[in-house]
Amino acid sequence: MGLNDTPGANRVHIGFFGRRNAGKSSLVNAVTGQDLVIVSEIKGTTTDPVSKSMELLPLGPVLIIDTPGIDDEGSLGDLRVRKAKQVLNKTDVAVLVVDAVLGKAPVDDELIEIFTAKKIPYIVAFNKSDLRAETETETEDTISVSTVTGFNIGPLKERIARLAKSEEVTLRIVSDLIRPGDFVVLVTPIDSAAPKGRLILPQQQTVRDILEAGAISVVAREFELKEALEGLGKKPALVITDSQAFEKVFADTAPDIPLTSFSILFARYKGFLEPAVRGVKTLDRIAAGDKILVCEGCTHHRQCDDIGTVKLPRWIRQYTKVDPEFVFTSGGDFPADLNPYRLIVHCGACMLNSREMHYRQECAADQGVPFTNYGVAIAFMKGILKRSLEPFPAILAELED
Repeated sequence: MGLNDTPGANRVHIGFFGRRNAGKSSLVNAVTGQDLVIVSEIKGTTTDPVSKSMELLPLGPVLIIDTPGIDDEGSLGDLRVRKAKQVLNKTDVAVLVVDAVLGKAPVDDELIEIFTAKKIPYIVAFNKSDLRAETETETEDTISVSTVTGFNIGPLKERIARLAKSEEVTLRIVSDLIRPGDFVVLVTPIDSAAPKGRLILPQQQTVRDILEAGAISVVAREFELKEALEGLGKKPALVITDSQAFEKVFADTAPDIPLTSFSILFARYKGFLEPAVRGVKTLDRIAAGDKILVCEGCTHHRQCDDIGTVKLPRWIRQYTKVDPEFVFTSGGDFPADLNPYRLIVHCGACMLNSREMHYRQECAADQGVPFTNYGVAIAFMKGILKRSLEPFPAILAELED
Protein backbone atom coordinates (compact mmCIF):
# COMPACT_ATOMS: atom_id res chain seq x y z
CA MET A 1 0.00 0.00 0.00
CA GLY A 2 1.53 3.32 -1.08
CA LEU A 3 1.31 6.56 0.85
CA ASN A 4 -1.51 7.76 -1.38
CA ASP A 5 -3.45 4.57 -0.57
CA THR A 6 -3.12 4.90 3.21
CA PRO A 7 -6.63 4.83 4.70
CA GLY A 8 -7.78 8.13 6.19
CA ALA A 9 -8.21 6.50 9.61
CA ASN A 10 -4.50 5.63 9.65
CA ARG A 11 -3.32 9.12 8.72
CA VAL A 12 -2.25 11.79 11.19
CA HIS A 13 -5.15 14.28 11.34
CA ILE A 14 -3.86 17.87 11.36
CA GLY A 15 -6.53 20.51 12.02
CA PHE A 16 -6.11 24.25 11.35
CA PHE A 17 -8.24 26.44 13.62
CA GLY A 18 -8.66 30.14 14.33
CA ARG A 19 -10.72 33.26 13.70
CA ARG A 20 -12.03 34.38 10.35
CA ASN A 21 -9.39 36.10 8.21
CA ALA A 22 -6.52 34.89 10.39
CA GLY A 23 -5.17 33.22 7.26
CA LYS A 24 -5.98 29.57 8.04
CA SER A 25 -6.64 28.64 4.41
CA SER A 26 -3.57 30.53 3.18
CA LEU A 27 -1.46 28.69 5.74
CA VAL A 28 -2.95 25.33 4.73
CA ASN A 29 -2.01 26.07 1.12
CA ALA A 30 1.50 27.16 2.14
CA VAL A 31 2.11 24.11 4.34
CA THR A 32 0.86 21.67 1.69
CA GLY A 33 2.40 23.49 -1.26
CA GLN A 34 -0.96 23.20 -3.05
CA ASP A 35 -4.02 25.40 -3.58
CA LEU A 36 -6.24 23.09 -1.57
CA VAL A 37 -8.70 25.70 -0.34
CA ILE A 38 -10.09 28.97 -1.65
CA VAL A 39 -8.42 32.07 -0.21
CA SER A 40 -10.22 35.42 0.05
CA GLU A 41 -10.16 38.65 2.04
CA ILE A 42 -13.88 38.13 2.66
CA LYS A 43 -14.57 36.86 6.16
CA GLY A 44 -16.03 33.37 6.37
CA THR A 45 -14.88 32.06 2.98
CA THR A 46 -14.40 28.59 4.50
CA THR A 47 -17.96 27.57 5.39
CA ASP A 48 -17.40 23.88 6.12
CA PRO A 49 -14.40 21.78 7.19
CA VAL A 50 -12.30 20.92 4.11
CA SER A 51 -10.21 17.73 4.28
CA LYS A 52 -7.41 16.55 2.01
CA SER A 53 -5.38 13.35 2.21
CA MET A 54 -1.79 13.85 1.17
CA GLU A 55 1.85 13.22 2.01
CA LEU A 56 3.42 15.92 4.13
CA LEU A 57 7.19 15.75 4.49
CA PRO A 58 8.85 15.06 6.85
CA LEU A 59 5.81 13.40 8.42
CA GLY A 60 4.33 11.10 5.75
CA PRO A 61 0.66 10.39 5.04
CA VAL A 62 -1.62 12.95 6.72
CA LEU A 63 -5.16 14.30 6.57
CA ILE A 64 -5.16 18.12 6.49
CA ILE A 65 -8.37 19.75 7.77
CA ASP A 66 -9.16 23.45 7.24
CA THR A 67 -12.01 24.68 9.46
CA PRO A 68 -14.47 27.60 9.44
CA GLY A 69 -13.70 30.64 11.59
CA ILE A 70 -14.26 29.91 15.26
CA ASP A 71 -15.71 33.45 15.69
CA ASP A 72 -18.39 33.13 12.99
CA GLU A 73 -21.67 34.88 13.78
CA GLY A 74 -25.41 34.42 13.37
CA SER A 75 -27.45 31.19 13.30
CA LEU A 76 -25.56 29.88 10.27
CA GLY A 77 -22.29 30.95 11.86
CA ASP A 78 -23.16 28.98 14.99
CA LEU A 79 -23.58 25.85 12.86
CA ARG A 80 -20.19 26.48 11.25
CA VAL A 81 -18.54 26.91 14.65
CA ARG A 82 -20.12 23.66 15.82
CA LYS A 83 -18.71 21.91 12.73
CA ALA A 84 -15.26 23.34 13.46
CA LYS A 85 -15.38 22.12 17.05
CA GLN A 86 -16.49 18.65 15.92
CA VAL A 87 -13.23 18.39 13.98
CA LEU A 88 -11.40 18.55 17.31
CA ASN A 89 -12.72 15.10 18.17
CA LYS A 90 -10.53 13.52 15.49
CA THR A 91 -7.59 15.97 15.49
CA ASP A 92 -4.18 14.48 16.33
CA VAL A 93 -2.29 17.79 16.01
CA ALA A 94 -3.89 21.26 16.11
CA VAL A 95 -2.53 24.42 14.51
CA LEU A 96 -4.07 27.59 15.95
CA VAL A 97 -3.67 30.36 13.37
CA VAL A 98 -3.58 33.87 14.86
CA ASP A 99 -3.38 37.15 12.97
CA ALA A 100 0.00 38.50 14.14
CA VAL A 101 -1.19 42.11 13.68
CA LEU A 102 -4.32 41.70 15.80
CA GLY A 103 -2.84 39.24 18.29
CA LYS A 104 -4.70 36.60 20.28
CA ALA A 105 -8.34 37.14 21.24
CA PRO A 106 -10.34 35.47 24.03
CA VAL A 107 -11.77 32.96 21.54
CA ASP A 108 -8.19 31.86 20.70
CA ASP A 109 -7.46 31.28 24.39
CA GLU A 110 -10.69 29.30 24.62
CA LEU A 111 -9.45 27.06 21.82
CA ILE A 112 -6.15 26.50 23.62
CA GLU A 113 -8.12 25.48 26.72
CA ILE A 114 -10.03 22.95 24.60
CA PHE A 115 -6.79 21.59 23.08
CA THR A 116 -5.39 21.16 26.58
CA ALA A 117 -8.55 19.54 27.96
CA LYS A 118 -8.69 17.09 25.06
CA LYS A 119 -4.92 16.46 25.30
CA ILE A 120 -4.38 17.53 21.69
CA PRO A 121 -0.78 18.64 21.01
CA TYR A 122 -0.87 22.08 19.39
CA ILE A 123 1.18 24.94 18.05
CA VAL A 124 0.13 28.59 17.72
CA ALA A 125 1.16 30.05 14.33
CA PHE A 126 1.23 33.86 14.28
CA ASN A 127 0.47 34.47 10.61
CA LYS A 128 0.99 37.71 8.63
CA SER A 129 4.23 38.34 10.54
CA ASP A 130 5.49 40.23 7.45
CA LEU A 131 3.03 43.02 8.35
CA ARG A 132 4.61 43.56 11.78
CA ALA A 133 7.83 45.40 12.53
CA GLU A 134 8.68 42.81 15.16
CA THR A 135 7.85 39.13 15.21
CA GLU A 136 6.47 37.32 18.24
CA THR A 137 9.02 35.82 20.61
CA GLU A 138 8.96 32.12 19.84
CA THR A 139 8.25 29.61 22.57
CA GLU A 140 7.85 25.83 22.63
CA ASP A 141 4.29 26.12 21.33
CA THR A 142 4.39 29.31 19.20
CA ILE A 143 5.97 30.29 15.89
CA SER A 144 5.79 33.35 13.61
CA VAL A 145 5.04 32.67 9.94
CA SER A 146 4.14 34.48 6.74
CA THR A 147 2.28 32.90 3.86
CA VAL A 148 3.26 35.86 1.68
CA THR A 149 7.04 35.60 2.10
CA GLY A 150 7.18 31.93 3.07
CA PHE A 151 8.86 32.83 6.36
CA ASN A 152 9.09 29.87 8.76
CA ILE A 153 6.78 27.59 6.72
CA GLY A 154 9.44 24.86 6.69
CA PRO A 155 10.12 25.09 10.45
CA LEU A 156 6.34 25.03 11.08
CA LYS A 157 6.04 21.74 9.16
CA GLU A 158 8.93 20.31 11.19
CA ARG A 159 7.26 21.39 14.47
CA ILE A 160 3.98 19.77 13.38
CA ALA A 161 5.86 16.56 12.52
CA ARG A 162 7.54 16.49 15.95
CA LEU A 163 4.20 16.92 17.70
CA ALA A 164 2.70 14.10 15.63
CA LYS A 165 5.63 11.81 16.37
CA SER A 166 5.31 12.49 20.09
CA GLU A 167 1.71 11.23 19.89
CA GLU A 168 2.55 8.19 17.76
CA VAL A 169 1.49 4.87 19.22
CA THR A 170 2.47 1.62 17.55
CA LEU A 171 -0.82 -0.22 17.09
CA ARG A 172 -1.22 -3.67 15.60
CA ILE A 173 -4.28 -5.36 14.19
CA VAL A 174 -3.08 -8.94 14.55
CA SER A 175 0.70 -9.12 14.05
CA ASP A 176 1.41 -9.19 17.80
CA LEU A 177 -0.65 -12.40 18.08
CA ILE A 178 1.26 -14.38 15.43
CA ARG A 179 4.80 -15.37 14.51
CA PRO A 180 6.73 -15.56 11.22
CA GLY A 181 5.68 -18.61 9.23
CA ASP A 182 2.29 -18.96 10.95
CA PHE A 183 -0.79 -19.63 8.85
CA VAL A 184 -3.72 -17.27 9.44
CA VAL A 185 -7.04 -18.11 7.80
CA LEU A 186 -9.32 -15.20 6.88
CA VAL A 187 -12.99 -15.94 6.23
CA THR A 188 -14.44 -13.31 3.89
CA PRO A 189 -17.98 -13.87 2.62
CA ILE A 190 -18.67 -12.60 -0.90
CA ASP A 191 -22.34 -11.67 -0.91
CA SER A 192 -24.56 -8.86 -2.21
CA ALA A 193 -23.15 -6.48 0.42
CA ALA A 194 -19.51 -7.10 -0.57
CA PRO A 195 -17.91 -4.40 -2.77
CA LYS A 196 -17.32 -5.37 -6.38
CA GLY A 197 -13.78 -6.41 -7.24
CA ARG A 198 -12.12 -5.83 -3.88
CA LEU A 199 -12.00 -6.77 -0.22
CA ILE A 200 -13.41 -4.39 2.36
CA LEU A 201 -10.92 -2.17 4.20
CA PRO A 202 -10.60 -4.20 7.47
CA GLN A 203 -9.80 -7.31 5.44
CA GLN A 204 -7.22 -5.48 3.32
CA GLN A 205 -5.52 -4.00 6.37
CA THR A 206 -5.48 -7.32 8.22
CA VAL A 207 -3.85 -9.09 5.25
CA ARG A 208 -1.20 -6.37 5.13
CA ASP A 209 -0.51 -6.67 8.88
CA ILE A 210 -0.15 -10.46 8.56
CA LEU A 211 2.33 -10.06 5.71
CA GLU A 212 4.37 -7.54 7.69
CA ALA A 213 4.59 -10.09 10.52
CA GLY A 214 6.10 -12.62 8.09
CA ALA A 215 3.09 -14.90 8.43
CA ILE A 216 1.00 -16.46 5.65
CA SER A 217 -2.61 -15.44 5.02
CA VAL A 218 -5.09 -17.90 3.53
CA VAL A 219 -8.35 -16.33 2.37
CA ALA A 220 -11.53 -18.39 1.94
CA ARG A 221 -15.27 -17.94 1.86
CA GLU A 222 -17.30 -19.35 4.74
CA PHE A 223 -18.42 -22.48 2.84
CA GLU A 224 -14.80 -23.18 1.81
CA LEU A 225 -13.34 -22.97 5.32
CA LYS A 226 -13.56 -26.68 6.19
CA GLU A 227 -11.72 -27.67 3.03
CA ALA A 228 -9.13 -24.92 3.53
CA LEU A 229 -8.36 -26.08 7.08
CA GLU A 230 -8.02 -29.70 5.96
CA GLY A 231 -5.69 -28.72 3.12
CA LEU A 232 -3.28 -26.61 5.16
CA GLY A 233 -1.19 -29.48 6.48
CA LYS A 234 -0.76 -27.82 9.86
CA LYS A 235 -2.95 -26.09 12.41
CA PRO A 236 -3.36 -22.37 11.74
CA ALA A 237 -2.33 -19.91 14.42
CA LEU A 238 -5.63 -18.08 14.08
CA VAL A 239 -8.91 -18.00 12.16
CA ILE A 240 -10.43 -14.55 11.61
CA THR A 241 -13.97 -14.28 10.31
CA ASP A 242 -16.40 -11.67 9.13
CA SER A 243 -18.92 -11.33 11.97
CA GLN A 244 -21.85 -12.21 9.72
CA ALA A 245 -20.40 -15.72 9.22
CA PHE A 246 -19.49 -16.23 12.89
CA GLU A 247 -21.95 -19.06 13.53
CA LYS A 248 -20.87 -21.26 10.61
CA VAL A 249 -17.16 -20.55 11.12
CA PHE A 250 -17.48 -21.45 14.79
CA ALA A 251 -19.07 -24.78 13.85
CA ASP A 252 -16.34 -25.57 11.28
CA THR A 253 -13.31 -24.54 13.38
CA ALA A 254 -11.88 -27.08 15.84
CA PRO A 255 -11.91 -25.94 19.50
CA ASP A 256 -8.11 -25.99 19.69
CA ILE A 257 -7.78 -23.40 16.87
CA PRO A 258 -7.95 -19.77 18.09
CA LEU A 259 -10.88 -17.93 16.54
CA THR A 260 -11.92 -14.27 16.46
CA SER A 261 -13.45 -11.71 14.08
CA PHE A 262 -12.32 -8.67 12.10
CA SER A 263 -14.69 -6.50 14.13
CA ILE A 264 -13.26 -7.69 17.46
CA LEU A 265 -9.71 -7.15 16.20
CA PHE A 266 -10.60 -3.62 15.10
CA ALA A 267 -12.25 -2.81 18.42
CA ARG A 268 -8.92 -3.68 20.03
CA TYR A 269 -6.97 -1.81 17.32
CA LYS A 270 -9.04 1.34 17.94
CA GLY A 271 -8.73 0.97 21.69
CA PHE A 272 -12.27 0.14 22.83
CA LEU A 273 -12.48 -3.66 23.05
CA GLU A 274 -12.62 -3.72 26.85
CA PRO A 275 -15.57 -1.28 27.15
CA ALA A 276 -17.24 -3.08 24.22
CA VAL A 277 -17.11 -6.37 26.15
CA ARG A 278 -18.46 -4.69 29.28
CA GLY A 279 -21.21 -2.92 27.36
CA VAL A 280 -22.51 -5.93 25.44
CA LYS A 281 -23.95 -7.47 28.61
CA THR A 282 -26.63 -4.76 28.43
CA LEU A 283 -28.32 -6.83 25.72
CA ASP A 284 -29.56 -9.10 28.52
CA ARG A 285 -31.41 -6.14 30.05
CA ILE A 286 -33.01 -4.54 26.97
CA ALA A 287 -36.72 -3.86 27.35
CA ALA A 288 -39.40 -3.16 24.75
CA GLY A 289 -39.16 0.43 23.53
CA ASP A 290 -35.58 0.98 24.71
CA LYS A 291 -33.61 3.07 22.22
CA ILE A 292 -30.49 1.49 20.71
CA LEU A 293 -28.12 3.73 18.74
CA VAL A 294 -26.43 1.91 15.82
CA CYS A 295 -23.41 3.83 14.49
CA GLU A 296 -21.65 3.33 11.14
CA GLY A 297 -18.31 5.10 10.74
CA CYS A 298 -18.68 5.27 6.96
CA THR A 299 -21.40 6.36 4.55
CA HIS A 300 -21.52 3.37 2.18
CA HIS A 301 -24.53 2.61 -0.01
CA ARG A 302 -26.84 0.41 2.05
CA GLN A 303 -27.85 -2.96 0.59
CA CYS A 304 -31.22 -4.68 1.02
CA ASP A 305 -29.78 -6.91 3.78
CA ASP A 306 -27.40 -4.36 5.30
CA ILE A 307 -25.71 -5.56 8.47
CA GLY A 308 -26.15 -2.35 10.47
CA THR A 309 -29.70 -1.40 9.59
CA VAL A 310 -31.24 -4.82 8.85
CA LYS A 311 -29.35 -7.86 10.14
CA LEU A 312 -28.17 -6.48 13.48
CA PRO A 313 -31.61 -5.16 14.54
CA ARG A 314 -33.13 -8.49 13.49
CA TRP A 315 -30.63 -10.48 15.56
CA ILE A 316 -31.11 -8.19 18.57
CA ARG A 317 -34.90 -8.62 18.41
CA GLN A 318 -34.49 -12.39 18.16
CA TYR A 319 -32.06 -12.48 21.09
CA THR A 320 -33.89 -10.10 23.44
CA LYS A 321 -37.37 -11.28 22.41
CA VAL A 322 -38.55 -7.66 22.65
CA ASP A 323 -38.88 -4.82 20.16
CA PRO A 324 -36.43 -1.99 20.90
CA GLU A 325 -36.38 1.25 18.91
CA PHE A 326 -33.33 1.58 16.64
CA VAL A 327 -31.74 4.91 15.69
CA PHE A 328 -29.04 4.97 13.00
CA THR A 329 -26.14 7.35 12.35
CA SER A 330 -23.35 7.20 9.79
CA GLY A 331 -20.07 8.92 8.93
CA GLY A 332 -19.11 11.82 11.18
CA ASP A 333 -22.56 12.11 12.79
CA PHE A 334 -22.60 11.27 16.49
CA PRO A 335 -25.18 12.72 18.92
CA ALA A 336 -23.92 14.98 21.68
CA ASP A 337 -26.80 13.91 23.93
CA LEU A 338 -26.69 10.13 24.44
CA ASN A 339 -29.03 9.98 27.42
CA PRO A 340 -32.02 8.75 25.40
CA TYR A 341 -30.15 5.55 24.50
CA ARG A 342 -29.99 2.31 26.46
CA LEU A 343 -27.08 0.98 24.39
CA ILE A 344 -24.73 2.08 21.59
CA VAL A 345 -23.65 -0.52 19.04
CA HIS A 346 -20.81 0.75 16.84
CA CYS A 347 -19.27 -0.68 13.68
CA GLY A 348 -15.62 -1.79 13.61
CA ALA A 349 -14.61 1.85 12.95
CA CYS A 350 -12.14 1.11 10.15
CA MET A 351 -12.89 4.57 8.69
CA LEU A 352 -12.46 6.48 11.97
CA ASN A 353 -9.18 7.21 13.72
CA SER A 354 -8.44 6.10 17.29
CA ARG A 355 -8.87 9.61 18.69
CA GLU A 356 -12.41 9.93 17.37
CA MET A 357 -13.33 6.48 18.65
CA HIS A 358 -11.89 7.36 22.05
CA TYR A 359 -14.00 10.53 22.03
CA ARG A 360 -17.19 8.60 21.18
CA GLN A 361 -16.54 5.96 23.82
CA GLU A 362 -15.71 8.62 26.43
CA CYS A 363 -18.93 10.51 25.60
CA ALA A 364 -20.86 7.32 26.23
CA ALA A 365 -18.99 6.61 29.47
CA ASP A 366 -19.50 10.17 30.74
CA GLN A 367 -23.26 9.87 30.15
CA GLY A 368 -23.50 6.34 31.54
CA VAL A 369 -24.51 4.71 28.26
CA PRO A 370 -23.06 1.22 27.57
CA PHE A 371 -21.01 0.98 24.37
CA THR A 372 -20.24 -2.09 22.27
CA ASN A 373 -19.62 -3.00 18.63
CA TYR A 374 -21.04 -5.21 15.88
CA GLY A 375 -18.62 -8.12 16.21
CA VAL A 376 -18.75 -8.28 20.00
CA ALA A 377 -22.56 -8.07 19.97
CA ILE A 378 -22.97 -10.75 17.30
CA ALA A 379 -20.58 -13.16 19.03
CA PHE A 380 -22.35 -12.53 22.36
CA MET A 381 -25.80 -13.19 20.90
CA LYS A 382 -24.56 -16.35 19.14
CA GLY A 383 -23.05 -17.63 22.39
CA ILE A 384 -19.46 -17.64 21.11
CA LEU A 385 -17.98 -14.43 22.54
CA LYS A 386 -15.89 -16.32 25.12
CA ARG A 387 -14.32 -18.41 22.36
CA SER A 388 -13.69 -15.25 20.28
CA LEU A 389 -11.85 -13.55 23.14
CA GLU A 390 -9.49 -16.42 23.99
CA PRO A 391 -6.62 -14.70 22.06
CA PHE A 392 -6.99 -11.80 24.56
CA PRO A 393 -6.85 -13.29 28.11
CA ALA A 394 -7.06 -9.93 29.91
CA ILE A 395 -10.23 -8.97 28.01
CA LEU A 396 -11.69 -12.45 28.50
CA ALA A 397 -11.39 -11.95 32.26
CA GLU A 398 -13.55 -8.81 31.88
CA LEU A 399 -16.32 -10.92 30.32
CA GLU A 400 -16.20 -13.46 33.14
CA ASP A 401 -16.40 -10.87 35.94
